[in-house]
Order: sequence, then structure tokens, then C-alpha cells
Amino acid sequence: MPSKDDVYDYRHPLYIGDWKKSIACIDDDFANDDLDGPHMKRKMTILNYYPEIKKLYGHDSRTAFITIIVTMIQLAVSYVFSSLLTDWHWTMFVVSFFIGGTTTQICIVIIHEVSHGLAARTTFQNRLVGLIANISIPLPIAMPFRRYHLEHHTFQGVKGMDPDLPLDWEKDIISGSTSLKFMWLTLFPIINLIRSLAMLKSPQLWEYINYLFTISIDFLIFHYFGGRGLLYLVLSLWFGYSIHPAAARFIQEHYTFDDGQETYSYYGCLNKIFMNIGYHNEHHDFTKIAWSRLPEIRKIASEYYDDLAYHTSWFMVHWNFVTKRQFGPQSRVSRSFKDHQKGRKMIKTLKKLMEE
Repeated sequence: MPSKDDVYDYRHPLYIGDWKKSIACIDDDFANDDLDGPHMKRKMTILNYYPEIKKLYGHDSRTAFITIIVTMIQLAVSYVFSSLLTDWHWTMFVVSFFIGGTTTQICIVIIHEVSHGLAARTTFQNRLVGLIANISIPLPIAMPFRRYHLEHHTFQGVKGMDPDLPLDWEKDIISGSTSLKFMWLTLFPIINLIRSLAMLKSPQLWEYINYLFTISIDFLIFHYFGGRGLLYLVLSLWFGYSIHPAAARFIQEHYTFDDGQETYSYYGCLNKIFMNIGYHNEHHDFTKIAWSRLPEIRKIASEYYDDLAYHTSWFMVHWNFVTKRQFGPQSRVSRSFKDHQKGRKMIKTLKKLMEE
């Protein structure tokens, strides 16, 4: 029988580490943790006291209807710019930021739900919802996102395995510079593409289907709505993935604003529009729970979340990250695969002890 020493994790029960956050204008690399990510162990701890949370598991069928509505809105606005507002150039930029960026972010949230199988009952239905959400995004991201995102959950913070970690050149070039950080955020769609190419894997069947589907949709939009209609969707993607307020969640989620904590939730009012995507600690702890029931986790197990640092304004996340020299691409925590595995061995032993 394993001893208690085999399962001891000093971070219990909130799983806050003892590492110090990296300061961009001082440190060249990420902060380093010598154990696994916090979420699986916190999940086990919470379920030990609140097993009723398992009743929240499952998909939300409303996601498919939201997908159709948002897609129709984007296509309708695209048509307006192709046929009605053909001379209003600056209007396209304004609308593509406020309306296009918003709907694009909602589509990305839906694709995120699809990646966890939470948008529909079956795997096939989830794939279809993902493809529909991808209609108003002129790049084939639904199926590749699923693959890379699940690796992020499995290997959070593991160097060379977590596709969400900034690359070395990002840390070296951007550092704490305000102007470079703003440019970095503005070019975030390209940055993410470069990261994906750095970890490029052979495409799978549904990724090929996604490529063919999106190219066909882009051709149809260009054919019926013209170049301006397609340009509106491109601008919507660009703004929605870069400097849109909701895009601040890419910084909010795992950039280290405090020592010892590597995942942060956002509890602001925009969660109502963006399908509770701000509940990131809750999501990482319980990946089988759909967006609409994430707030219930915090209500049930409030003592595990209220004492964690969190954000209440996406605007301030962007503002603080860009303007304060202490923040930069190195404001993350990383771990080696060996340390990740060492932490996971504790989980296996803990499960055996709990079963006995």
C-alpha cells in the first residue's frame, strides 16, 4: 500500500505553487514549477466534498441554435457590405470590430465547446456544429483547434508540448516593451498560426474535411458577396482575435499576474455575451461541464475559487498587460515533462488511496 508521503502535494487544497512570477523587464524565461498543473488534483479534491458536481456533466443543446443565429448575423452583415454599403470604407472597420469581432469571438467559444464534445450529444453532431461555427471564420480552425486545445489541457505549461505557450523568440523580442506588446497583440492571429506551425502535425481526416469545407464556403462567399463581403469576415477575424475586449481572455487565462497561480478566471458582465468563457479555472477543473453550468461550480465549491485571484475587467487585463513593463510573453509558468509526470504519479497514488 502506498504511503501518505507518495501523494503529498504542498499546494493542497487550492494548489497554489511557491514559484515567483517572471518579470518581463528582468527575467528572460517563464517561471518554473516542479509539479504538474493544478487542475486535476483540485478537481479530485472538490469532488471528494461535492460529488453532486458530477450531475452538471454533459452538453448544452442550445449551443447549436446559438451557432446558427451568430452565423446568420455574420453572413447578413457580410452581405450588407457587399451590396448596400459599398462606398463606406471606414464603416466596415468599425462594424467589423464591434459586431464582427464579437460574433467571431462567440464562434471561437463555440468551437471551444465543440472541442470538448459539449455542443451536442454525439461526436458527429459536435463536428457539424464546429463546421457551422467555422462558416463565418474564413480560416479552417474548428477541427485543428480541437486537437491542439486538448493537448493544452493534457500538458498545460509543459515546454514543447503545450501549444499555448509563447515561443522563445516572442519572449526575446517582445519582453516588457509597451509598443511591441501592442503590436504583438495586434498580430495575434499570425502569432497563433506561427505557434501551430512550430508544432505542426500530420492532419487527420476531419481536419482535411474542415479545410475543404472552409475553402468551399470562402469561394461561395466571394462568388455571391464579392471581395468586400469576404474582407468583412477577414477583418472580423483579425479584430476578434487580437485587440477586441473579449480577446483579452487569451491573456487573462494563463498569464501570471500573481505568484504561484497559473490559471485565472474572469467574472465580469461580458460572460453573459461570451458564453461564460471567462470561467477558466472552473473549465480546466471540470472539462466535461458545458458553458451554461460553469457558474454553478463556483456556487457549489465557492471556497475553492473565491480565494483564487481573478479578473473582473477584460479592458483592464489588456491595459495592464500592455502598459506595465512587468508583463510580457514570459509572464507564464512552465514545467518539464519529467516534473509533469512526477506530479501525475501522485494523482494515480491518490486515486488508489481514495478507492481503499
